[in-house]
Amino acid sequence: EVHLVESGGGLVQAGGSLTLSCTASGFTLDETAIAWFRQASGKEREGVLCYTRSRLSIYYEDSAKGRFTISIDNAKNTVYLRMNNLKPEDTAVYYCGVQAEGVCTGGTHRYNYWGQGTQVTVSS
Repeated sequence: EVHLVESGGGLVQAGGSLTLSCTASGFTLDETAIAWFRQASGKEREGVLCYTRSRLSIYYEDSAKGRFTISIDNAKNTVYLRMNNLKPEDTAVYYCGVQAEGVCTGGTHRYNYWGQGTQVTVSS
């Protein structure tokens, strides 16, 4: 059975850092594209950045450039989102999504698997 489980969210002050984890089970992340999306209260889910099959980063959220990085630990079948210099506007539920064909896209409809989400709250 396929599962994606996110963790690492929490409450942090502006300027702080968090690292989110997304662990896959039931399949391997090799050859897939993995993206982080976020959904603020009352808003649609939006793409933040994506890790291509060749492990290049594509940013969909300009404000994430220079602050957020994505990485993967193949042995743990886990992808990470390191978020530095967090701002109140980063407050959202963060989701990881996996695209089995290895193609990054900023829209949600092509992702095959989703995690349950983890809340990130940044206080000012």
